[in-house]
Amino acid sequence: MDKPQGWTSHDVVGRMRRLAGTRKVGHAGTLDPMATGVLVIGVNRATRLLTYIVGTDKTYTATIRLGQSTITDDAEGEITGGSIAAAITPEDISAGVLALTGTISQVPSSVSAIKVKGQRAYARVRSGEDVQLEARSVTVSRFEVHDIRRVNGGRQQDVDVTVECSSGTYIRALARDLGTALGVGGHLTALRRTRVGPYTIEQASTLDQLAEKLTLLELDDAGRALFPVRELSAAEADDVSHGRKIPAGQDGGPVAAYSPEGTLVALLENRGQDARALLVFAPGNGPA
Repeated sequence: MDKPQGWTSHDVVGRMRRLAGTRKVGHAGTLDPMATGVLVIGVNRATRLLTYIVGTDKTYTATIRLGQSTITDDAEGEITGGSIAAAITPEDISAGVLALTGTISQVPSSVSAIKVKGQRAYARVRSGEDVQLEARSVTVSRFEVHDIRRVNGGRQQDVDVTVECSSGTYIRALARDLGTALGVGGHLTALRRTRVGPYTIEQASTLDQLAEKLTLLELDDAGRALFPVRELSAAEADDVSHGRKIPAGQDGGPVAAYSPEGTLVALLENRGQDARALLVFAPGNGPA
């Protein structure tokens, strides 16, 4: 779905539970309240796929403001510093962006949802703690600048970008680190997620649209989009649906295994000469 601005991911799940008439609803990958865009929701048995979606690559469009730093690395936090960015050139910005492209070491924002000794980092920050998170390796496969605008009388500059990245990459941290590298500070003023794995913003419905007509991607279609596919014989489908192993396939896994009727039977993984089920969905089926 296309998450609206101002809603938490938990808010969206609560609304979807009411729309779908079931408590069994979850999401794959939290979006901050200020962010909009693709939030993958699973309903009923499709919630079992969410763990495989969380780790997929993602695409974002964003606006970075150079010349101001905030405590949250985005526009919702208190301004903590910054310098006039009027002298920063497009070439400076391009060089800074290039340095943050590829496999990089990134320190997550201190107000992220990462747990520190059992408590979310953002909760510790809000209680007054100085939280320092450890750097982690992430991959930014694309960091492209589309537009640069001078704002606030030229004291700051807004940079519109597209970022394609690995799971676990913080776009707020990219904004912060670009501003730090340029010596003027930086934070995120807008963020929209346009892709999660194979699922794009063009496929997403708004909450208003879902309230008018609850349209969900069928589980069979969700599996085909997310995984390599293995077509099973009727005998193999029967074996897998009853927990029996079958000969290993060409893809190591996980792969989505389908019956001759086109029904998602299971997710399979090769183990030596055999393929065994990670999840079994048949018999029966339903929407994702």
